[in-house]
Amino acid sequence: MVSKSLIADSKKCTGCRTCEMACSQFHEGKSSPALSRTRVIKFDAKGKNYPTICNHCSKPYCMSACKSGAMSINAETGAVMVDEALCIGCRLCISACLYSQVSYNTEKKVAFKCDLCNGDPQCAKFCPTGAISYSDIDELLMQKRRALISE
Repeated sequence: MVSKSLIADSKKCTGCRTCEMACSQFHEGKSSPALSRTRVIKFDAKGKNYPTICNHCSKPYCMSACKSGAMSINAETGAVMVDEALCIGCRLCISACLYSQVSYNTEKKVAFKCDLCNGDPQCAKFCPTGAISYSDIDELLMQKRRALISE
């Protein structure tokens, strides 16, 4: 049973994009925001940054849309995964994702998305401000409840 989840806190995000660099370096061997599985959306006019991460939905539309069977759920981590060997590059999963968390690698001609780095998410590991964290779901819920009460 999956007990951990990624969570993003935009209040802590400085827009440094370390999460993007760590992710693309881990997965692709190069620092490239275009190849990152996480993204920082910057609103310069408002001075706000929003780290975006995959929700790893319990009923993922991206997986339902995949006609080649390239997407599956990892039983250990709960991550919705893309098997590059099975992906045909049709991009139906990209259109189906409600949160825009599936991307397309133009070099490899395959879809890609967060896979939780096999249970050790690099975005959370290297985020200098703790804007992205990977924690026990129950603990995350308790933190949110405490934050609501203290506001």
